[in-house]
Amino acid sequence: MRNSSSNPLRDDKGSQDSQDSRFNQTLRSVQGLLKGRSIPGKVLLTRRSDPLDDSPWQDRSPKYERSLSENDSGPRDHTLEDGGNSIRKLTTNASTNNLKSSTSKIETNSKEVEKPTIGARATDSARIMKFTKILSAPAVILDKLRELAWSGIPPYMRPNVWRLLLGYAPPNSDRRERVLGRKRLEYLDCVAQYYDIPDSERSDEEISMLRQIAVDCPRTVPDVLFFQQAQVQKSLERILYTWAIRHPASGYVQGINDLVTPFLVVFLSEYLEGKVENWSISDLSSEQISNMEADCYWCLTKLLDGMQDHYTFAQPGIQRLVFKLKELVRRIDEPVSRHMEEQGLEFLQFAFRWFNCFLIREIPFHLVTRLWDTYLAEGDALPDFLVYIFASFLLTWSEKLRKLDFQEMVMFIQHLPTNNWTHIELEMVLSRAYMWHSMFNNSPSHLAS
Repeated sequence: MRNSSSNPLRDDKGSQDSQDSRFNQTLRSVQGLLKGRSIPGKVLLTRRSDPLDDSPWQDRSPKYERSLSENDSGPRDHTLEDGGNSIRKLTTNASTNNLKSSTSKIETNSKEVEKPTIGARATDSARIMKFTKILSAPAVILDKLRELAWSGIPPYMRPNVWRLLLGYAPPNSDRRERVLGRKRLEYLDCVAQYYDIPDSERSDEEISMLRQIAVDCPRTVPDVLFFQQAQVQKSLERILYTWAIRHPASGYVQGINDLVTPFLVVFLSEYLEGKVENWSISDLSSEQISNMEADCYWCLTKLLDGMQDHYTFAQPGIQRLVFKLKELVRRIDEPVSRHMEEQGLEFLQFAFRWFNCFLIREIPFHLVTRLWDTYLAEGDALPDFLVYIFASFLLTWSEKLRKLDFQEMVMFIQHLPTNNWTHIELEMVLSRAYMWHSMFNNSPSHLAS
């Protein structure tokens, strides 16, 4: 989490109370904005109604690239490329002034959000040109790539961008092919050493772990038929087992199987075209399959390197983030927090799975890769930023939750109505998360780290 700024008046009780009061007033104002009662909510909710098909399995023909320049950014760019920049300016200004802005000032600044959205579709080609310029440089400037990728990545660029964001592919273009070739060979050696051996050469613990992985693979993204193909499940099994053997501090933990799936789909999109339900991994050569698996393996490794305690015994890293989520929800929406507490609903009962699987099981799978663009753009700050994304996700149903008793809340949260979500709803979640992150990170009463 980025460090919050120090407050020289922190020990002054009267000043603190005054600032907290203004801070709470600002929070209430922002809540009003996010419920669509003022301009930012309207901008977010009145973008193009035709949802973007941001699938990484779209055609990558010249015709596809032309259609991308017209449609790829779609709702995404309105929020986070154009309108999102204004939201960032708004929240940054609020933070600089220690969140002393009044409701009227917020609404005045909010009007700036509306201006860039006029004719925003014309920025699509410019956005792709920005990606092209960054990626074609002899050495990619990762900070610029992260800033641009946070708002979403054109699908046909996603494999290369993800490899760069995770530090798997080097920024220097003259080294990239050589490094990827070496890492892919290293993965093959690991598979031969750890996976392609008889059970007689495994320990009882390794046999048990392999069996658990084999049980979990058919359960992975069950509503997407592609993942039910035997060869796909075998690839998942190889990746997961090899990763677990090479990370003995945690080994395999249920939920890590979900984290492989976005990588698998994105890196397969370099070889397969059309819709994912029509894909067949048997159409690929053994070299293409091994390259895809290697990329998934190394990217999973890079992703989890900074959060190993999320998957060690008792998963203390996740428990710590669940506590932070509870505290953040209490500060943003005290009535919901109080109602959940009165009903006896513990955040661990639902949020543990969210942190364990990164919301993959909570939203339609076609939105997952877009969500992960933001995840990977956050870099080392991702674990703490997840707290803000998940708070925004939960409080999407703030009014609904306040009307439910314990049993109803449990059933509702376990089956959230996201089946018909488009990029519009997802961008709203991300916009709120960014706004709250900016506000709390610069407030005197920032969440304890």
